[in-house]
Amino acid sequence: MALTRSFKETIKARLARDTAFRDALFGEAIDAFLQGDPETGKAVLRDLINGTVGFEKLATRIRRPSKSLHRMLGANGNPTTENFFAVMHALQRETGVRLEVRVRKTKASASGSPPGPSSDMMPTPGEGRPRRLRTSGCAGRRRR
Repeated sequence: MALTRSFKETIKARLARDTAFRDALFGEAIDAFLQGDPETGKAVLRDLINGTVGFEKLATRIRRPSKSLHRMLGANGNPTTENFFAVMHALQRETGVRLEVRVRKTKASASGSPPGPSSDMMPTPGEGRPRRLRTSGCAGRRRR
């Protein structure tokens, strides 16, 4: 029986070589939080952290114990706003993506019903400008 790579190893290898995938994964994590799905957001963030900076290095950067970082992003974790944004800041620096929040009115929100899930998750190339990752409420931009 042939041995195959584990899912986590495959994701980590792709994150290391494919910046568009890394950008999209970061966008998916943030979009999950914005869409009210923190469980998925935390799971995707864990994959992003494992595949980029690693929990130990991230813990050092945000001056929190690694064990606390694992707990706050675990299935039952509930990070404080301060800790969540410390993680976001460190990941932005590590990945070279700058997150921006944009307010945008959708047809559904104009009619009073809640907006549905985002469908514009593909990175779009800029003409002579940094690439942006569009999500329902925030966009990532690669730093030069």
